[in-house]
Amino acid sequence: MSMVENVDIVSKDESYYTKTIFDKSKTDRVGVQLPPMDVPTYSLDASLLRENDAKLPELSEFDVIRHYTNLSNKNMSIDKNFYPLGSCTMKYNPKITERVAALEGFTSLHPHLLTNNMTDQMQGTLETIDMLEKTLCEVTGMKAFTTTPQAGAHGEMLGVMMIDAYHRSKGNKRKYIIVPDSSHGTNPATAAMVGYEVITIKSDENGAMDFDAFKAKMSDEVACVMLTVPNTLGMYNKKIKDICDLAHSYDAMMYYDGANMNAIMGVAKPGDIGFDVIHINVHKTFATPHGGGGPGSGPVGVNEKLKPFLPDLGIKKVDGKYEIDHRLDQSIGKISPFFGQYGISLRAITYMTSLGGNGMFNASTKAVLNANYIRVRLREYFDVPFDGLCMHECVLSAKTLSKSGVTAMDIAKYLIDFGMHAPTVYFPLIVKEAIMIEPTETENKETLDIFCDRMIEAVKLARKDPEAFKLYPKTWGVSRPDDTLAIKELNVRSRH
Repeated sequence: MSMVENVDIVSKDESYYTKTIFDKSKTDRVGVQLPPMDVPTYSLDASLLRENDAKLPELSEFDVIRHYTNLSNKNMSIDKNFYPLGSCTMKYNPKITERVAALEGFTSLHPHLLTNNMTDQMQGTLETIDMLEKTLCEVTGMKAFTTTPQAGAHGEMLGVMMIDAYHRSKGNKRKYIIVPDSSHGTNPATAAMVGYEVITIKSDENGAMDFDAFKAKMSDEVACVMLTVPNTLGMYNKKIKDICDLAHSYDAMMYYDGANMNAIMGVAKPGDIGFDVIHINVHKTFATPHGGGGPGSGPVGVNEKLKPFLPDLGIKKVDGKYEIDHRLDQSIGKISPFFGQYGISLRAITYMTSLGGNGMFNASTKAVLNANYIRVRLREYFDVPFDGLCMHECVLSAKTLSKSGVTAMDIAKYLIDFGMHAPTVYFPLIVKEAIMIEPTETENKETLDIFCDRMIEAVKLARKDPEAFKLYPKTWGVSRPDDTLAIKELNVRSRH
């Protein structure tokens, strides 16, 4: 019996478990027994006392444990569900990385040891950061890295700030930053925040930035070109080397948005291709908790040209001892008082050293294989706006399907009832009714086939009974909330 067929039984049997913890409260039910007071008691001033008792729920310990355990099982997570979110890389988080990050020697370290320059007490910690920076240099082909950015967007802004500092140091008067129309939204946003105007280049028939259009816009007023390789359509730009060479002929910098590094880690190095600066979303590429599962982290790597402009707070080794390098010369200054999200850095270096070079190569090639398997299985049922070999993610479209009244969002809602998180929908913006799917390398063929089978069944149902999709999802407490209203008027409080 499927989850959807079983929906009536589930709703009846789980009535108790859908109640809030306040609804389950029973007066004088006790979960914790406090020991007798063994310290003097004092009376508080009446102005500090409540007029009424706090409305706290009263439950047994077992009631509390069961409530929160059942509540946690309602969440979707990468440990429990297939998460084919395109451009997000929601892959399995190996438990060895969690164990290393939880070691007491790391978790008990006070961050202000760093700000107080007490490096004697944190040599091991500084060594792990140094290891991460050197390993990222090896993977990306860059000459130096900084782990100080707190997230990918923070790292992206740092990268453009260093590019700006480079041009200022040479007396270059630069006004524009070029991005493709398929770029992540942070690219034009970052350019604008640092003070540049944005030139957007359309995509060609192959889904890559149109080279002729790019060539026409390139000038000595362009500060840099921001590209994601492969791009958000999952396509690798075959003219990427020509783009880098043309930009460099104008002394413009090439910025690598590392969001899609999952497709080429261990296979190709952005620095070797011709990129000057890169930010890495280590919480995507190197399998650390992503989104609600943990904080972001956005280390930035640079080549020799941009190395002098790295931010304050680096690491250097003097006479066998790690010390803080404040980089005073042409540094753009301090962007963070700490070395980013240290727990995430620990997970990333553990992941990379566990895999090694061969393991990274294997992971990337498997990610590409999985995405192409899905693309080929589903191309007879969905539109494929840019067909041909893709990289780690494929973009389909429900454009034809939408003529019957079933949209990409309807497909997404349908999948939820079958224990799968929906793919990314309506991105990239240049694809109508876009469905972006990134299976990652950690999913096996059986899981991919289950997903593809459900997608095919959804198309067949859409052709037969499009009105049925208005009821999905059926097995969750909320089916079709007003997404716009929920963002504007967020209210997740209990009535208590």
